[in-house]
Amino acid sequence: MTDQQTKKDADTRSPVSELWETVVIIVQALVIALVIRTFLIQNVFIPTASLQPTLLIGDYVAASKYSWGYGQHSFPFGLVPFDGRIFGREPNRGDIAVFYNAPTGEDYVKRIIGLPGERIQMKEGRLYINGEIVSREAQGIGFDSDSRGNSSGVVLYTETLPNGVSHTIQEVSDSGYLDNTEEYMVPEAHYFMMGDNRDNSSDSRVLSQVGYVPADNLIGKGEFTFFSLKDNVAPWKIWLWPTHLRLDRMFTSVYDL
Repeated sequence: MTDQQTKKDADTRSPVSELWETVVIIVQALVIALVIRTFLIQNVFIPTASLQPTLLIGDYVAASKYSWGYGQHSFPFGLVPFDGRIFGREPNRGDIAVFYNAPTGEDYVKRIIGLPGERIQMKEGRLYINGEIVSREAQGIGFDSDSRGNSSGVVLYTETLPNGVSHTIQEVSDSGYLDNTEEYMVPEAHYFMMGDNRDNSSDSRVLSQVGYVPADNLIGKGEFTFFSLKDNVAPWKIWLWPTHLRLDRMFTSVYDL
């Protein structure tokens, strides 16, 4: 076929044909994105201060869907109804979990603190697991900012869980609302979730808002931050990126923050 014939064929294509090709490309892209989100990686926005200082407001986190297998809430909007998990693996204490929070109907991000069958309690700001106090070491003073821009001083600690996983937590004081609790008994096939911002986190300590999280509600394991904007800047405001991007948090493991 000559170049002239090819040009002629291109010129005689109908608008309907061109529109159909565009639709096919868009549908293919959407299907690929849906497959990636369902089976591989889900992007999660951090809108609150509950996991500070580890995860900051404005962080975008990639969560692996395959790490713990797949349950009903692994699929968008829970559209595939089934019980249990397939290809399931047990998460570890200290993992950052994305999960479906049934009391609010939203996806939450917290740290796994308690495993099935364990006893969890807070006493004077200290975490106890199965009656044993969890080690923590003071780091110094820091500042916490909430989603409204209000700031307050906090004390930073390195907390080391029984399996050796260490992470940073922050406390306003050791006498807050959630610093002295009853002893919680984690049911079988459930997990106890907590935020690293111990005085500013609605987590499993609040049974009416989160409570014990069923294994079936796990969505994915937090892996790394791939994007981060400070001051609640919307990501579509590209002109503000140069002054609001947190470059030091780009593509950083959530366990190294």
